Amino acid sequence: MKKKVIHSIGPLLGLLLFLAALWILRNELKEYHYQEVVRDLKSLPISHLLLGFGLTMLSYLIMTGYDALALHYVRYPLPYRKIALASFIGYAFSNNVGLSMIAGGTVRYRLYSAWGLSTEEITKVVAFCTLTIWLGFAAFGGVIFLLQPMVIPRALRLPFGSVQPFGVLLIFLSGGYFLLSALRKTPLKIREWEFPLPSVQLSLFQAFVASLDWAVAGSVFYGLLPTSTNLSYTGFISIFLLAQMMGLVSQIPGGLGVFEAMILTLLAPNFPIHSLLGSLLAYRAIYYLLPLCIAAVSLGVHEVLLRKVEIKKTALVVGRWIPVLLPNVFAFAIFVAGAILLFSRVTPAMSGQLTWLSPFLSLPVIEISHFLGSLVGVGLLFLARGLQRRLDGAYLLTLALLAAGIIFSLLKGFEFKMALVLAVMFGALLPSRHHFYRKASLIGQRFTSGWMIAIIVVLLCSAWLGIFSYKNITYSDELWWQFALYGDAPRFLRATAGTIAVAMFFALASLLRSTLPEPALPGKEDLEKAHEIVTKSRKTYANLALLGDKALFFSENKTVFIMYGIEGQSRVVLGDPVGPEGEMTELVWQFHEMCDRYDGWTVFYEIQQQNADIYLDLGLTLYKLGEEARISLKDFSLEGSDHRGLRRTHHKVEGKGCIFKIIPSTEISSHLPELKVISDTWLKEKNTKEKKFSLGFLKEEYLKQFPAGIVEKDGKILAFTNIFLGAEKEELSADLMRFLPEAPNGVMDYLFIELMLWGKREGYKWFNLGMAPLSGLENDVLAPIWNRLGTFIFRHGEHFYNFQGVREYKEKFDPKWEARYLASPGGLALPRILINIASLISGGLKGVVAK
Repeated sequence: MKKKVIHSIGPLLGLLLFLAALWILRNELKEYHYQEVVRDLKSLPISHLLLGFGLTMLSYLIMTGYDALALHYVRYPLPYRKIALASFIGYAFSNNVGLSMIAGGTVRYRLYSAWGLSTEEITKVVAFCTLTIWLGFAAFGGVIFLLQPMVIPRALRLPFGSVQPFGVLLIFLSGGYFLLSALRKTPLKIREWEFPLPSVQLSLFQAFVASLDWAVAGSVFYGLLPTSTNLSYTGFISIFLLAQMMGLVSQIPGGLGVFEAMILTLLAPNFPIHSLLGSLLAYRAIYYLLPLCIAAVSLGVHEVLLRKVEIKKTALVVGRWIPVLLPNVFAFAIFVAGAILLFSRVTPAMSGQLTWLSPFLSLPVIEISHFLGSLVGVGLLFLARGLQRRLDGAYLLTLALLAAGIIFSLLKGFEFKMALVLAVMFGALLPSRHHFYRKASLIGQRFTSGWMIAIIVVLLCSAWLGIFSYKNITYSDELWWQFALYGDAPRFLRATAGTIAVAMFFALASLLRSTLPEPALPGKEDLEKAHEIVTKSRKTYANLALLGDKALFFSENKTVFIMYGIEGQSRVVLGDPVGPEGEMTELVWQFHEMCDRYDGWTVFYEIQQQNADIYLDLGLTLYKLGEEARISLKDFSLEGSDHRGLRRTHHKVEGKGCIFKIIPSTEISSHLPELKVISDTWLKEKNTKEKKFSLGFLKEEYLKQFPAGIVEKDGKILAFTNIFLGAEKEELSADLMRFLPEAPNGVMDYLFIELMLWGKREGYKWFNLGMAPLSGLENDVLAPIWNRLGTFIFRHGEHFYNFQGVREYKEKFDPKWEARYLASPGGLALPRILINIASLISGGLKGVVAK
């Protein structure tokens, strides 16, 4: 609960700043009317708009310098076209949506990781770019604030009366950065991460590129302002930088509302307020929304660039992440569409269009279309979250609401532009059905604090815009019931009431949804249900669910389950879901949402590569754990020179009077006391304790469910293992393996050989010999840091675990190696997750460090 409150502080502060901005805007615009703003927006010269567009493209071109310098900093060269692609898409998204829905860092991670950068390198790139932006602000803003010491209006209630002291502080900070780069030779260390300081030359390039970007970004807005003889460029840029800083600090996407409030307050002495508001709207459209549209389109047309080999590779890499990014893109687009619909319903309709439409449509049709159009708008705000979660119900309902929105826009006042925008979104969403496959409930989905505040911001903007548009109309109770062709104000009141009612419905449904109980170990009924599913599974690891030491998470129809353990903040799933493959995806999403409710990390341990897409869709990162050895029983034999060593071991153990037997599960009970003695002796001899979670341990009720393979001599059992049998005779494997000290050397080899020969006679296809941890990882200089670290441990970690010995032991059976992966959050969470997994397997942290 404490963590939830902490995570909500940032969005709540942003909401408070937004409310303060609305209050400032209300005071500044109290003497002006909506029609004046629209008139000034339409009167902007085409030459100013074209200049703004050109400068915007120049600004985004300069931004590619951030990523180019960052990649030079991490010493990872990439072609400029890749840098430009990642930079443009990243900044287009981050400028508009900030951290609430899609972060530019996520786009960079998806692209850069596919191009070979490790998690650490990408983290450094993102940190370097962020630092460069603020370094440019400090250097450029410091100089401007000193040259143009603007006086801060008292109405803003800021702690300083002039920006000059702030300019001194910024110069001091930027100078300190350059001095640190020149003098400090050792890297800065933040927890496990080390950040080498850039050279002085690179620092100067950082400041130059970022300062140029800030200057050009300000020029876009400056070119859209009405002509003024009282405001110089340096005077304007001082105001622009202060407003941008307040917008960035607010953490509201694009500084929406906060930036506008600052601009209107600081530029009010130089321009009419309604002219400023028109320029602000044009600036938002040109500098923010237009690049976002271009970035979204560029994700969908990558296949056009297929002529050159290098470009083809880039296109294929981008295409790999299209399924991951597309639902987020659609979520944002539909959210924006809902906001625009709401805004259009609270502003006056064009009288000419209403006059033209009145002979064809009756007043009730226009009134109902206006009201229902508002409900469509607020519905799209909530459905955007469902699209992000890939819900099929959200997809179908969104298509229906978009179609309804097109009709209502035409009937409300023949708003063909709005109808065209909705039609384009409908056409883009229609062929994307396969991206929205989940069957979860729309009402049961969880809204994060960021999403809730984003919806509240849109509703507040809608109400504020309506109040501003009709402030010249005196409010009365009768206004609610006035129906007239030009009765826009009554329609605004009814539409606002309807949107609030729909929003309250969703809020109450979310609050009243049933909460999941705290996870607990399975009872007898759950274990019996799991046993039914396990007997139909072709994968033998599914039998580990019957240990009873892991919680079970079932699908609604009880045909698929996930087994998992909880350690710290990690909820660690062992393997892929068990059950029919067609039902796995939805269960994985439900489990992820459950982890989210409990503020836990979703972790999948030892998963197969064929299911990687499911986990990537959750936003998890894949790390290769090692390779699993599977022996083809059809091809296995002791004949031939390759198996000379196995044949020799087999004859040697048999020559000492040892024989192999299979004990059926129905007869295990009578042998349990003897098996327990062997197990206890083995643990004492090895000076270790039972492993758990991913390995079986001696538990009577558990062992009774499986047959066992034993090696005995003169009627005494020397070694044993319980046997997992896969459905359809796909595979078998050994689980708990124990032997007595007096057993002859090679007894376990003999046991495995006999098990394989027995399985071959019984018609089984594969024998699963288990995983060789950290084997098969690439150690190339361009490989991710996890691979390089894992290879180092594999080669030099014999003191802790015989990694190479395990691989070499299994190699003699001539197995086929299959990769196994960890899917989990990355970054700084990964070391803690790995410790949590080790603790689960070893039965606690003490078991991790003990032998």
